[in-house]
Amino acid sequence: MNVLFISVDSLRRDFLTTYSEQPDIVDYEVDTKNLDRFANRATVFDTHYAGSLPCMPARREFLTGTKEFLWRPWGPIEPFDEPIPKVARDEGIVSQFITDHFHYFQHGSHGYYEDFNGFEFIRGNEYDAWKTSPKRPDADFLSQILDPKSDPPESAQYLNRAVYARNSMSFDVEEDYFTPQVFSNAKNWLKNNKNWNEWFCYVDNFDVHEPFDIPETYASMYTSENPDDPQLPIWPYYGKINKGQSKLSQRELEFVQSQFAGSVTMVDRWLGEVFDTLDAESLWQETMVIITSDHGFELGDHGYIGKNEFLTYDTIARTPLMIWHPDIDLPDRVQALTTAVDLYSTILEGLDITHPDRLHSQSLIPLLHDKKSKHRDYVLYGYWGSSINITDGRYTYHHPPKPGSDADCFSTSMINPHSWFTPPEGRTNAEAGEFLPYTKTPVWRYSDHSWLQHEQPRLYDTKSDPHQHNNIIEEESSIANRMYDLLKTGLSEMDSPKSQYSRLGI
Repeated sequence: MNVLFISVDSLRRDFLTTYSEQPDIVDYEVDTKNLDRFANRATVFDTHYAGSLPCMPARREFLTGTKEFLWRPWGPIEPFDEPIPKVARDEGIVSQFITDHFHYFQHGSHGYYEDFNGFEFIRGNEYDAWKTSPKRPDADFLSQILDPKSDPPESAQYLNRAVYARNSMSFDVEEDYFTPQVFSNAKNWLKNNKNWNEWFCYVDNFDVHEPFDIPETYASMYTSENPDDPQLPIWPYYGKINKGQSKLSQRELEFVQSQFAGSVTMVDRWLGEVFDTLDAESLWQETMVIITSDHGFELGDHGYIGKNEFLTYDTIARTPLMIWHPDIDLPDRVQALTTAVDLYSTILEGLDITHPDRLHSQSLIPLLHDKKSKHRDYVLYGYWGSSINITDGRYTYHHPPKPGSDADCFSTSMINPHSWFTPPEGRTNAEAGEFLPYTKTPVWRYSDHSWLQHEQPRLYDTKSDPHQHNNIIEEESSIANRMYDLLKTGLSEMDSPKSQYSRLGI
């Protein structure tokens, strides 16, 4: 059987009508008719969570079955990993990778695409260092993607964001934009490669990640503002919306929300092209199709914009997942608690590959057969060096590190734990050894400072409070204690580094 795996970056589940969870920040319904069409065919997972965050940690989970955030941050495929394309190649299955996600090609992110039989990289999104002229791109467009007061010419942020202005300045019609290019490439690959006996195709679309630069009709679809107004931002800075560089007026915030919504609809429209190709080429009956996201994106929820610097709310961590399997009488929906790392084993099983060492991953296919109603008792998720978060499917408990504590990093590479824009760096405080519980390969171990997303533990009941506005840790102490104990169980069962316990004060 074939497997088509599609990841849409930063896609919020509450912006998809199939989840029927209207976000509390907008009063309109976002057009996602093609994803609705897919949901009517597929199984929709209602309690699916991210694991390791953000971008590349999530992709190591997808492709290698390794929940990595307890051991390391953003980094490469490790030499002891067994990535899906490598395992597939060993079984004679052809694999293809299609993306505009430039982080795969940065310092410290090596190893993700090399094992595919083929790959297509659509150049130019976000900070992709591609074009160098003109030196001064269009001033009005620059004012929408950066703050010229805080980021004047020659500043690091100006130099980074001006790259996008140069890369995209020739865009004229919708087909020039990144999402149309990615999914047009995908549908052409499906047409041209349908005669392989089996294949695995991974399509990783960087939208709806910022910058929210979208063509008409999408740019005006959810706003009455002029999308070309240089006073209206399309690339907000991460942080609090009421102060600092990330501060947004109500008008600016509503415009950013409308451009995110428009980006969702643009992705949906071009996903429809892929679905049409599966129809036209009669591929549905021989292809498992998986659609998910790495994480969401806060758009003023809880007073923040972005995803990294604050508590990992469900707007970030509870992600969409829909799976079509041609050989199974699928249930409409699955309520069981699942997580991103499970997609590794699911894809391998879909490819009919028996692979005994699946690390932290558990296949979701038994849930599709409706053979069991429960999958996991808990899911651990978070960012390396910050809070450890856990959910049992209803309650989320968030435990911060002690202020001033250090976190251990484990990798064969000298990763810079606090930046994915710089090369790996040499360290004098590193030691080598067999420190990982799931491999005998020696790795480097070194420490760096933890970082606080919040100062005190928090507890939320996502059934009675789905938007997580009410921290109930004081009034529900028995539940808080149960979730704290479950966190300790999770760390123990994962054979977490001992330094995690001291870092967290456990």
